[in-house]
Amino acid sequence: MAEREDPTVFIAHREGACAECGKKLEGGEWITLSGAEGEVAEALCLGCSDLDHLVFLPRGNAALTRRAGKHSTLRAVVVAWNRRRKRYERQGTLVGEDALRRAEEECLADADLRARRAERRRQRDQLADAGYVADFTREILRAYPQVPPERAAKIALHACQRHSGRVGRSAAGKGLDPKTIRLAVRAHLRHTATNYDELLMAGVPRREARAEIADALDAAERRWR
Repeated sequence: MAEREDPTVFIAHREGACAECGKKLEGGEWITLSGAEGEVAEALCLGCSDLDHLVFLPRGNAALTRRAGKHSTLRAVVVAWNRRRKRYERQGTLVGEDALRRAEEECLADADLRARRAERRRQRDQLADAGYVADFTREILRAYPQVPPERAAKIALHACQRHSGRVGRSAAGKGLDPKTIRLAVRAHLRHTATNYDELLMAGVPRREARAEIADALDAAERRWR
């Protein structure tokens, strides 16, 4: 047997009266339409439609709506007329109160599970990053034996910072390519062992500033080797 479609509740956009109890229906009243196919549909208030015990779940949370509908023995779709688009549009769902409570509990449990999984991923990423930074530090010290270990660690941490776009996050960097190690060290020295930043602040173009501090940068790199 084909599954029956959920009943539709309309948010009325004109006045009327309930066909059963005679209650006056204002604009904005929630109604259903009854009548056999081919007959003029009659408006029924939610009380006469036996839907007034349900609670409204606004659209917007697909998982909650799906679960509440699954658990609700009786449910209905709520629609309203869009004057600009000239069509009825879904506003939400009427579901049983117990069904909604059960669906909310399930969604909260899922959210908690996702949070725990995200925390485990974050911890794994931190461990992976810590190992990577340690390897990067070791390669700096191997290439530049005169670098103080704390400076090497600082350079590695800066170069390998997640989402930074720096050389340490490149494919070559992750492969501990010697050229990448050198780029990271020289970038650090450029800003800490020369007057490069002062030149930039004075308005010297980047290429000219790099050319002006080239000898000082090379000398600082040689001292660390």
